[in-house]
Amino acid sequence: MAEHDQQKAKARGRAEAIFTASEQRDAAVHEQIRKERAAADAKTARLKALRLAKEAAEKAAGESGQAEDGTKPAASKRGRARKPGMKRVFV
Repeated sequence: MAEHDQQKAKARGRAEAIFTASEQRDAAVHEQIRKERAAADAKTARLKALRLAKEAAEKAAGESGQAEDGTKPAASKRGRARKPGMKRVFV
């Protein structure tokens, strides 16, 4: 009976070790995901600030009639032009 208890204890120890290692891997993966999300959020915020600054500069240049370097302000964004005779296809 004592031998059976020892085998049971060894099996439990191995299972706990495997579970602990799995928990540590999961924690490391979650931390990596958190870091990647934070980096992506920071990048998005930086790009948004740049875009807003650019739009404000273009608006100010547009209000004055021409940009500071004497050129016309950039045209607004439009969809891709189709070739004459081509129809729009929705899929």
